[in-house]
Amino acid sequence: MEDCLEDCEEIFSQDGVLLKQAPATHITFVNTIGTLYLSQSLNSNNKRFVEWKPNDITVDSDIQDQEWAVVNTIQKRTRTLSGNYPADYQNRIKCIKFSFEEIKSFRVASKNRQISFYDGKADCLYIFGFQHGNCEMLLSILKRMLKISVSKRDKHLYIVYDANFEFQQLDRSFAELNIQHDSRTLWSVFKNLKDHPYEATFEAFAKVTDYVYRSPEQREIDDNVKEDLNRSLSEYENTMTHSQGDYEVVAKIPERKDFPRWDPLSVEQWRSHMNSEGIIEDVDSVKNLIFRGGVVPCLRSEVWKFLLDYYPWSSTETERQKILAIKSDEYYNMKLQWKRMSKVQEENFSDYRERKSLIEKDVNRTDRNLVYFAGEDNPNLQTLNDILMTYIMYNFDLGYVQGMSDLLSPILMLLDNEVDSFWCFVGFMNKVSRNFDIDQAGMKDQLNNLHTLLAFVNPQLANYLDTHDSGNMFFCFRWLLVWFKRELSLEDVMRFWEVLWTGYPCENFHLLVGVAILETEAQNIFQNNYGFTEILKHINDLNGNLDMATMLNKAEGIYYQIKESDHLTDNIRIILGLPLLHSQTSYSSHEQSPFEDSVISNNASQPRCSLDNIRISPDEVAYERSISSSFL
Repeated sequence: MEDCLEDCEEIFSQDGVLLKQAPATHITFVNTIGTLYLSQSLNSNNKRFVEWKPNDITVDSDIQDQEWAVVNTIQKRTRTLSGNYPADYQNRIKCIKFSFEEIKSFRVASKNRQISFYDGKADCLYIFGFQHGNCEMLLSILKRMLKISVSKRDKHLYIVYDANFEFQQLDRSFAELNIQHDSRTLWSVFKNLKDHPYEATFEAFAKVTDYVYRSPEQREIDDNVKEDLNRSLSEYENTMTHSQGDYEVVAKIPERKDFPRWDPLSVEQWRSHMNSEGIIEDVDSVKNLIFRGGVVPCLRSEVWKFLLDYYPWSSTETERQKILAIKSDEYYNMKLQWKRMSKVQEENFSDYRERKSLIEKDVNRTDRNLVYFAGEDNPNLQTLNDILMTYIMYNFDLGYVQGMSDLLSPILMLLDNEVDSFWCFVGFMNKVSRNFDIDQAGMKDQLNNLHTLLAFVNPQLANYLDTHDSGNMFFCFRWLLVWFKRELSLEDVMRFWEVLWTGYPCENFHLLVGVAILETEAQNIFQNNYGFTEILKHINDLNGNLDMATMLNKAEGIYYQIKESDHLTDNIRIILGLPLLHSQTSYSSHEQSPFEDSVISNNASQPRCSLDNIRISPDEVAYERSISSSFL
């Protein structure tokens, strides 16, 4: 067991992890929710660790980075100690931490929602359960950081091999043996060893032993066999270069063009697109101006309501005033549904109770470095909490997942109005809800699509990532989850989001932004020969160092470069929303779905918590509105 206070660099973290089994020294934490980390020592030994901390002593939330956290936590249950423990026991045992070297095997169970770590004596070290997600991402990273193979007797059991074992030494041993054998057989040994290193190791040693015990005359290799062997090995290396996705470019992609950014949409431009009734007459023109330059800050509170479907683009000023009244009543009705829930109801409603606890935890650590949310007893934090709680009642199927508070906070800071912020947040969530799938399927699709786009534009970089344990693109997870919010300043985040909300110039434009950033960092990655851990650290270090205008410019250039390519595949077309090769009907990438004429019909299809039997009087709504407005 290692000292929890040792200086380490965080590689991965996941919240909502239940400690299900532990040695006697940590029995007090069993059945407690906490955060699981993978970390690396900052000392010269570069040791790697698995670490778990209960919620009440987790590191300061403003410092803790949540780049990998998609699942969430509930509050820690308190347990009492029994037995003769020292008085300072709780102070000395602050967390669980053990090195990779202590892990000899681990087993994944319960549909990837439980992982057990074992030592070399077949004793179980710890068992962790994943409460609101699974351990697939953790498993993927462990596979890349440890040398493992799947047990032949139990497909859920992973055997860990000596981390210091280098197969290059085995390759060198083959060369030094001066062995003679049929070149095809020897080639198969090498290839199997490279493709399935752990399964093939003992087979290889058996063959080597056979060669060693031959007479010196039998072990001599003639020139023809040497030539065959060298050709086979060269052939194998070539296969390795292209086997990770066939990234050889069959046709040259067009030269990339430059698309400088424009000035933001001004008040004069906005008003010029409005007729006497307040209807926006040329929506495409407005969206194009916003895509190319964003919106001036003083106009955002009005324009965002259109971009986030709070107001239909075809609505008049009179209709928008009616929408405000209708939406205000809807909001406060939903808010009172959870505020009127009794203690007994809450105790018997575990899903609601856990989500409420998650929101309380995340609200207390969301953007606390910004003035709007700084300080104790800040009423803006209560408003943030209330909006997220009300969203649970609006969409209970999705509920609340960590990261949602990050998407809401800039909206609330800008609008500074509880009702308006809620409905704009609803519009944002309708665009990105798949980011928060409990099985992470939406995020996996996006990471795969990012890799596909990168392979088309820059096959060299995509192939490098594949051959350096980074082809899963997990190091880009945080970018896509909260749309680069952690990488940009508040002003840049607002400008970036409003550009993406236009839907121009194609679907999934944020993925092309990711490609643009990765291309910019490619030389650093190549020159330093970064592996997965180093790439993850390098990407995280970009926080605050990205030029938003430059990456939008480059991403747009990449889009047109792809669109004008002769060898564009249907897979790429689907990702970017371009017409398919054999499609009978062709649509412009700028063509938008028609907006609903009525705000009622626009929201009829939205998921809603079915609590219609709860009757709330107009007086109650008016009272709740007055209470809320006093905080703003």
